[in-house]
Amino acid sequence: MRDVDPVRNPYAPGAGQRPPELAGRGRELDVFDIVLERIARGRPERSLMLTGLRGVGKTVLLNTLRSQAINRLWGTGKIEARPDQSLRRPVAAALHMAVRELAPRHRAPDRIDGFLGVLKAFAQRATPTGRGTAAPKLRDRWQPGIDVPASNGRADSGDIEIDLVELLSDAADVAADVGTGIAVFIDEMQDLGPEDVSALCAACHELSQLGAPLIVVGAGLPHLPAVLSAAKSYSERLYRYQRIDRLDRLAADQALCAPAGREDVEYEPKALDLLYEKSGGYPYFVQAYGKATWDHAPRSPITAADVRVAAPEAEAELAVGFFGSRFERATPAEREYMRAMATLSLPDGTDGTAPRDDMDLAVPTADIARALGRKPASLSPARDALIKKGLIYSGERGTVAFTVPHFGRYLRTQPA
Repeated sequence: MRDVDPVRNPYAPGAGQRPPELAGRGRELDVFDIVLERIARGRPERSLMLTGLRGVGKTVLLNTLRSQAINRLWGTGKIEARPDQSLRRPVAAALHMAVRELAPRHRAPDRIDGFLGVLKAFAQRATPTGRGTAAPKLRDRWQPGIDVPASNGRADSGDIEIDLVELLSDAADVAADVGTGIAVFIDEMQDLGPEDVSALCAACHELSQLGAPLIVVGAGLPHLPAVLSAAKSYSERLYRYQRIDRLDRLAADQALCAPAGREDVEYEPKALDLLYEKSGGYPYFVQAYGKATWDHAPRSPITAADVRVAAPEAEAELAVGFFGSRFERATPAEREYMRAMATLSLPDGTDGTAPRDDMDLAVPTADIARALGRKPASLSPARDALIKKGLIYSGERGTVAFTVPHFGRYLRTQPA
């Protein structure tokens, strides 16, 4: 039997941190390879949207797809959307990075300078807050480190939809010059403002009609398709949607066993049974329970008893860093709303602690109002604030659900 050394613990439960074994995502990687190859051959393709709950590995997958594009010599840039920020400056910075990656292979430096002038003009139309009408102060103007002067008459109208279409079209032309493409990656895409979402859809629509070698790869919560559809009705046909879900049993075992095997450590079958029951197959939880179990296991093979000893530590860490940090962001009224949701979201036949309780169901907002003895309209501010904070989402009209797996279970264990 081999001792299990905590220093060699291979698991990585971190936000956006790539796990040692990216299990269960082969289909998504293969699809993206096909998308890149089709675009390289001048075939029409759609931009890609990844959707799923928090903790399923959307950011990790987004970064991996970006690596695939880089390996094919594409220009890439990545941004994270924020509710209080316009798309204009972040997308300008992402395209600046993408074109800089392509510039050494471009035979006409004047073409690069021409695009950078358009890019600079586009970015400098932003206001300090990104969404106001007031003119920006001089010190707030974006300083992108572009030496060429800003161009006039291209991507600088101030209308984000017009400007973004022109900017992305010009960027695609630069990529076409060198026989490659550009991919812009946008995380937390559901946080874009309505005008920015509409502009992005319009730009992707124009690019797809032209067959231009530029795609957008977005990642967001499950209601991202509804956000896009509300902006442009044709968005349902504009993007290729991929739902990123929890891992099945085979993939979850692979995520644990493959990195352990590289350290000559094994798991007993019953230990893997219990780890899957505890984690529900959610990648973040798989890593959290795997790390705690490794730290507590004295030797290989790791047993179910080791998992039971380690589980409270993993749960305590999740309670503080994964669940508690989100709960603390809510106001008392918002917490009351979520507690009612947690009570009502139990799957049939469970009591809140049974192993089957690994998914919180969507809850009708009318039921929440009834449980709290309130009128539905009076709860709208709390619901809207929770959606804006990314704690709940509305997948279907009249219902809400938690964006965080097991969040209902967590709330049901907390004192009122």
